[in-house]
Amino acid sequence: MSSAGAHDLVVVGAGIVGLAVAREWTQRRPDASVVVVEREDAPARHQTGHNSGVVHGGIYYQPGSLKARLCVDGARLMYEYCEHHAISHERCGKLIVAVSAEELGRLDDLQERGIANAVPGLRRIGAQEIAEIEPNAVGLQALHAPNTGIVDYPAVARTLVAELTAAGVSTRFGTEVTAIEGAENPIVHTTSGPLRAHTVIACAGLWADRLARRAGAPRDPQIVPFRGAYLGLRPTDSPRLNGMIYPVPNPELPFLGVHITKHITGDVTLGPTAMMVGARDAYSLRRLNFRDSWETLAWPGTWRVARRYWRVGVDEIRMAASRQAFVTAAARYMPGLTLADLDGSSHAGVRAQAIGRDGSLVDDFVISRNGRISHVRNAPSPAATSAFALASELVDRVTG
Repeated sequence: MSSAGAHDLVVVGAGIVGLAVAREWTQRRPDASVVVVEREDAPARHQTGHNSGVVHGGIYYQPGSLKARLCVDGARLMYEYCEHHAISHERCGKLIVAVSAEELGRLDDLQERGIANAVPGLRRIGAQEIAEIEPNAVGLQALHAPNTGIVDYPAVARTLVAELTAAGVSTRFGTEVTAIEGAENPIVHTTSGPLRAHTVIACAGLWADRLARRAGAPRDPQIVPFRGAYLGLRPTDSPRLNGMIYPVPNPELPFLGVHITKHITGDVTLGPTAMMVGARDAYSLRRLNFRDSWETLAWPGTWRVARRYWRVGVDEIRMAASRQAFVTAAARYMPGLTLADLDGSSHAGVRAQAIGRDGSLVDDFVISRNGRISHVRNAPSPAATSAFALASELVDRVTG
């Protein structure tokens, strides 16, 4: 501990970003006293452990944004970490496929963004090359991102915990942070007692806004949970796809549409949807939390989003209710896909999407700071891909 009896750093949250922050700090200051506090009994229990497992390339994000800058660098660091620690990963590549003339202009825009963001190997291809890369796919044109890949993010998180433990970092699972007070001399209140800290970095994911408010931060933006469901496909004698196939997304939304993804296990899924739900841990549609629902419904931004995108919301409800709608969406670029191809399995994640009071869907990482307390207020996809680069950014801001 520091001379004042406080830990040098307390990290709130043992998702992949929080663990990467603790690692970054420890690498820079090996003798520092660092504590990671996590309310669950193991790491990666929420967004890290329920995402699609994709190492994103950095194509979609506004040039100059944190997402654009940190995703490309983060992907490089993620691959390096996995190679060093023998964690399963594969640079399998992905296609973003335009299936209609109306989508070609949006593909142009994505290509420009990808070039501006220095996405490795990105190139435009035609119908013939689409078929060469993905024999079961069709499209007019596509962007091919060969550096996009897949990884076992929970395995990354477990490796980080082992690395941190070996370095003397205390990881305290089953310990919930109830409040943080004192901007210049922080005290982190937990269910196991208070922790004094020289610096606090809160990476609380789905509960980030709530914890920030308790520390005196403004309510805006607020986290609104969006559930993303995935359906499994049956294995086939020959591979159904070699990498990943994505549609051209709606540029007004931070969601990427129903895509087909190969996972590091060899499984293939369709998804995800993006439906607003009534609990921040609504991995089941039956899960409802009164406080979460009330905060979502009482937030003016929620209603502004609903009015602006009600047609999208109807489509998401339809897909939640109908597996046929899922399959139809994917069959646009993989013809022949039918309900019979589903294996009956499904899983879901919940995206912590920050929404502004004005109804804006916040489409960049948001970091706020009050004295010696920093909060990651918005870190949905590609936060897992960007984890090591985002951790460096956070520590730079605190120590620079």
